[in-house]
Amino acid sequence: MSQKLKDIPVRVEPAKPEMQTVSLYEAQKKIHPRSVSGLFNNWRILFVVATQLVYFGLPWLQWNGRQAVLFDLVNRKFYLFGLTIWPQDFVYLAALLMCCAFGLFAWTTIAGRLWCGYSCPQTVYTEIMIWIEQLVEGDRNKRLKLDKEAMGLRKLRLRATSQGLMIAFSLLTGFTLVGYFTPMLDLVAALPSFDYGSWEIFWMFFYAGFTYLLAGHMREQVCKYMCPYARFQSAMFDEDTLIISYDEKRGEPRGARKKGQDNTNLGDCINCGICVQVCPVGIDIRNGLQYECIGCAACIDACDEVMVKVGSPKGLIRYTTEAALEGKYPESEFWSRLKRPRVVLYLLLLLIIFGAAVTSLVMRKPFKVDILKDRASLVRETDDGWLENNYSVRIINVSETEQHFRITVEGLPDLKLVVDRKDIVVKATENEQIDVRVQADPQYATKGSHKIYFRVESLPDGTAIEEKSSFIGE
Repeated sequence: MSQKLKDIPVRVEPAKPEMQTVSLYEAQKKIHPRSVSGLFNNWRILFVVATQLVYFGLPWLQWNGRQAVLFDLVNRKFYLFGLTIWPQDFVYLAALLMCCAFGLFAWTTIAGRLWCGYSCPQTVYTEIMIWIEQLVEGDRNKRLKLDKEAMGLRKLRLRATSQGLMIAFSLLTGFTLVGYFTPMLDLVAALPSFDYGSWEIFWMFFYAGFTYLLAGHMREQVCKYMCPYARFQSAMFDEDTLIISYDEKRGEPRGARKKGQDNTNLGDCINCGICVQVCPVGIDIRNGLQYECIGCAACIDACDEVMVKVGSPKGLIRYTTEAALEGKYPESEFWSRLKRPRVVLYLLLLLIIFGAAVTSLVMRKPFKVDILKDRASLVRETDDGWLENNYSVRIINVSETEQHFRITVEGLPDLKLVVDRKDIVVKATENEQIDVRVQADPQYATKGSHKIYFRVESLPDGTAIEEKSSFIGE
């Protein structure tokens, strides 16, 4: 009986694997970039200062008794120094956007993400917020230590001061933004009583809030996950695009050594990790090109400083191209590679659009004319038996000087133009609507629509615009 039991096969159930929870996203780890000095850091500081001087300074400039740069949405006029843009001129806005797009495409193909590293508002504002943190909380090590410190009066004081300065700066950016749409002097005059419209208040706090959120807290997360430019840049890169690269042939294998030590078994990289510590997005450039890299060159400055200290040549991390790094051509031939088809196409399209827009602006006449026919009364008969149509002639003065005008009409024999105003004057950058009546002999103005032409002439230079309209006969 026992022998039979031994012969019976026993089924053993396999052990069930333990359940594991996999996160679908990576939790944010706050990055405290280490301070760095060098050539490219100086360029970054220059661009931060220059962009903020332009942004905060333009609304204060005056031009011919008005704000030099003002987007007057209420009166549907954009002022750009001596240029006034009306709704009819929005083709220039389209040209500007196209120039920006093709300019960015060309620049990215040539030099990678230099825009992101030096002039992007997210980068610039993040840099300013980091400066504020460094000013209040100290260098990188002190900030890391403060993060680990339990909340107390000292930590509360430091954090409250730094966050308060960030909020104050953000509010200043929001206030300045509104100053591009409402005259800055009017905004300042209304500040003591805070006598602003609802939309002005909304945009002040909306822009300030997102400046504080994106630059003060999210920072590199915006560049990694929110900015579309980081995602589609790879479509514009090629092997001749200037990028920040680690020279693996020269740097590997990594290892620590003393200054002047002759160790042929090691590369130039001493594996100090400073290139990672200074990176504002927290990547290791030694792992190759990554979409998170914004091209700020902080790692280049840091690595060059280390190379000088250990007695090795600079340039272990440098701006170069993939092809040059692989030895396909010397790095000195980079400029000759700008003639490749993609770059030429982008620059050609940019030149055509820019040239067409500038040519149109130069040839633009100093005024515009719109003719509106009175639809309420198509035609009426005067006391002397003539037929009469009513029109509104709107004259838009796009120049910076007052202009005088004369209106005439032609298209049918013996047309008469009746204008209630003897002297037609339109002030600089203003528009006037002039109501006129056109009278025609019934024998020529037969039943139906007849083409007529209004001629508006600027006096005394003689510049004229002719606009087509129609005369309705009985």
